[in-house]
Amino acid sequence: MVKLIRLLKWILKAAVFFVLFAFALNNQQDAAVHLLFGRQWRAPMMLIVLAAFALGIVVGVLGMLPGWWSRRHAAARPLNEPYPANDPPTVPHGV
Repeated sequence: MVKLIRLLKWILKAAVFFVLFAFALNNQQDAAVHLLFGRQWRAPMMLIVLAAFALGIVVGVLGMLPGWWSRRHAAARPLNEPYPANDPPTVPHGV
């Protein structure tokens, strides 16, 4: 049963890869991105889509960094250290 599930996962990954590969092959024509001050960037459509996807990932990770940092600092704080005035302790539910 485990081997069947592993095989199905690989088939799904291969199907997604081939769909994306076909999408890339069908979008090789040049496209223009019009920037500020009359500038433009001409590149294949798939490269533009890939650049937009990568930019979205970078913006998403940068947006999540402050939360990650605050949770990391809260986890690294010793238990006997008093809480700051703007960060009251939370009481677990049911206690």
